[in-house]
Amino acid sequence: MTQPEDQNPNFLGRATDEIKGIGREGLSHPSTKPVLGGAVIGTVAAILLPVLTIPIGLIGGAAIALWLRIKR
Repeated sequence: MTQPEDQNPNFLGRATDEIKGIGREGLSHPSTKPVLGGAVIGTVAAILLPVLTIPIGLIGGAAIALWLRIKR
């Protein structure tokens, strides 16, 4: 039994598909705004916490928001 192309069963494949979709569609993609919001939250956390750098906070926040979108 085969699965459709858009129903990729593994996390890395779904993440890759989602990132490609964000890259192609820009702000019209449904995941773009939540991922950007996560990046902003991560950046603010990095500014407030001395143990994080801004790039780590930005990437971490975006990664967490993407993970939350994909795990559904």
